[in-house]
Amino acid sequence: MEVRVDGKVAVVTGGSRGIGLAIAEELIRSGATGVVITSRKPDNLAAALEAIGGSTGQPERVHGVIAPADDPEAARSAVEETVERFGSCDILINNAGTNPAVGDLADVDLGAVDKTWAVNQKGPVVWAQQAWHQWMKANGGVIINTASVGGFAPGPMIGAYNVSKAALIHITRQLAMEMAPGVRVNAVAPAVVKTKLSEMLWTHDEAAVAKTHPLNRLGEPQDIANAVVFLCSDKASWITGVTLPVDGGVVGASGAIG
Repeated sequence: MEVRVDGKVAVVTGGSRGIGLAIAEELIRSGATGVVITSRKPDNLAAALEAIGGSTGQPERVHGVIAPADDPEAARSAVEETVERFGSCDILINNAGTNPAVGDLADVDLGAVDKTWAVNQKGPVVWAQQAWHQWMKANGGVIINTASVGGFAPGPMIGAYNVSKAALIHITRQLAMEMAPGVRVNAVAPAVVKTKLSEMLWTHDEAAVAKTHPLNRLGEPQDIANAVVFLCSDKASWITGVTLPVDGGVVGASGAIG
């Protein structure tokens, strides 16, 4: 089955590294005519643009914008720039995430909780609103949110993060109901993927953490990118409101969650 997004234009928040970078590259390889990636940091953005241009051989199809994920004005400007530069905004990937609030909810710093929830659950709503009002309400489109298997059940040490991802799973269903039939809204729920954001979960003993996944390996950003691009494509045209675990079997095969 060939999965294509020919002629589509996408915005990928948090697209300068890890899962977001892999998604942006896969969208271009799958035929997207334009991909706008966002980041908070100019150096990260510049490095990502060079990497994507090199890996795809089509640097003219990718553009970068400095835009904090929880800033409504930055989101408005980024979507506007996307439409002006590439002619549409057909796909929104709400990938940006953060996890500064490590510790039990009973003790964790509330400022860190505020930031976690602002980026991980308010941010996707901010960007969805802008994509909807500036393009998708009139023209249709697809929104994909990057959730987590932690959003399905409680877990130790990253409770604030897990709560934010549980909220994002429900936000996905809510937006899918509200934006139908013109816009499909889905999410992916990774388990442990080898990214900088998740390093504290696996670098101490990668082999042991891999064994907690029935497929006995950690995820790679490309694993998530493949699933996301499928959900963006017409091959998934009758799928909306779904959160797809992409997790090496943590949810389904092990029965550990859900």
